[in-house]
Amino acid sequence: MPDLPEDESREPIARERRRIIMPSAIATLGTPAHEGKFALLEKLGPDCILMMGDNPALPKMPAKPTLADFFRSRLHTPAVRHLLQSARHARDAGAEEKIVLACLLHDIALGALMSTDHGYWGAQLIEPYVDPEVSWAVRHHQALRYFPDPAVNYEYPDAYVTYFGEDYVPPPYIEQAYREARQHRWYMSARMITVWDVYSFDGDTSGDIAEFEDIIGRHFRQPPEGLGFDDSPVAHMWRTMIWPHNFL
Repeated sequence: MPDLPEDESREPIARERRRIIMPSAIATLGTPAHEGKFALLEKLGPDCILMMGDNPALPKMPAKPTLADFFRSRLHTPAVRHLLQSARHARDAGAEEKIVLACLLHDIALGALMSTDHGYWGAQLIEPYVDPEVSWAVRHHQALRYFPDPAVNYEYPDAYVTYFGEDYVPPPYIEQAYREARQHRWYMSARMITVWDVYSFDGDTSGDIAEFEDIIGRHFRQPPEGLGFDDSPVAHMWRTMIWPHNFL
């Protein structure tokens, strides 16, 4: 960017410019938007730039974001509601705190990152900051939810027939993950996520992440630099949620 004259402020110019969001490739594959998105570059000019830095449509995140900040300012409301409901079910059933935390975080990737393979993405997001059993359970709930377990009264969710159709069959890697998980010592930790899951994004809209901050404080290793700015190998994933439309 050319230097501005010393007596001219950058900030007013940035506010006057139109800012365009370049959609992520993974979100547009197979659609006309994917083939045509680079045509957006033709619109750029002195009064139109790509969305970089803070999106004014989103709440500004603090310099050292916490897990609670992401719940309040980046995860979309239905996902937050869903996660709070699942964690409440686990807590009210007397589950140990780390399993309550797993329920609270099991769909975190759906909230602001990616729905595809959300158990795997969610597990990676939290792995550096939680007990290994918690991240393992989050990863494997993705496979277990497709397979009944009569021993804990878990049946295939009716909602999935609506979502995916009566003839849907999970891909082989999901079935393999399920079979491997059944033999694992933490199987029941992941299975209970599916038991206490809600399988919808409707229902009670009350509550706030504050009701679980005591459990988070005891079982989530919040980096002092803030999520996204520590030396974790997944810090970039948290930054992606802070600035989801940057073209970096």
